[in-house]
Amino acid sequence: MQIMLKIEKLVKNYGKCKALNGLSMEVGEGELFGFIGPNGAGKTTTIKIMTGLLRADSGKVYLDGMDALKDADKLKQKIGYVPDFFGVYDNLKAIEYMEFYASTYGLVGREVTERCYELMELMGLEGRGDVYVDELSRGMQQRLCLARALIHKPDLLILDEPSSGLDPRSRFEMKTILKELCRKGTTILISSHILSELAEMCSSIGIINKGELLQQGSIEEIVSAVNISNPILVRVCDDQKKTLNFLRSNDMIQSLAIDGQEFQFTFTGSAKEEAELLHRMISSGIRVLSFGRKRDNLETIFMQLTKEGDES
Repeated sequence: MQIMLKIEKLVKNYGKCKALNGLSMEVGEGELFGFIGPNGAGKTTTIKIMTGLLRADSGKVYLDGMDALKDADKLKQKIGYVPDFFGVYDNLKAIEYMEFYASTYGLVGREVTERCYELMELMGLEGRGDVYVDELSRGMQQRLCLARALIHKPDLLILDEPSSGLDPRSRFEMKTILKELCRKGTTILISSHILSELAEMCSSIGIINKGELLQQGSIEEIVSAVNISNPILVRVCDDQKKTLNFLRSNDMIQSLAIDGQEFQFTFTGSAKEEAELLHRMISSGIRVLSFGRKRDNLETIFMQLTKEGDES
């Protein structure tokens, strides 16, 4: 996969406060990337540096191979940005609002107006070009600002809390739109506190705390990496006594707990020895219904990782 965004050893200090402490991460082309962390972790600082709104003390940001920190004009053309407080011009109609932002990129004329209408239709705002911005609902205003960010066909779309203040229906519609944009090839980075939504739509995530990257990868990769130390859960069809005796005879099994036909225990062996354990259970005649690590969801993993970071 080609890398669209690459951050290398990014450092930013505010006086004695270290907002970013050598942050490094990558976002692949065409990914829908979730950027998460607790308040004060460094997410907004990172986004402001990526978009050219803030200067880093040291480090590099590459966008599609270009040194993004050295050429602000090219960076402007390659990034579409929807901040958490995006601002609107209430005295403008929706189409005027779109055309105004297009003009800031030097885009004017009939073809640009047609693109504005196409983007509004993509966002579910067809027929609302002549409606004043302040007459649109919060969800429609958010979609209008997303359309605005796409007017110049950016390579990377960055959204800071795109679902903030939206009702459940509007959040669902926004999620659907972002998935469709990603399907069409747009690389998207989303900073959000709604972890359940990110888990549903993101192809990969990065978890940041205290200005450092704690984990990065697909949801499955991060869940698997964290869950590797979790207890094993085994469900059997019957033969509770036979299963109990079998498990108690293995020195690598500890903290064994039983709940009906379900057995939970910690296993000190390797992944290969874990697979061999399952093989020997079946070979001994135990009818295994399920065998695997207890799995946490993204919210639980986020809390675990950021808590560990606070304690270190």
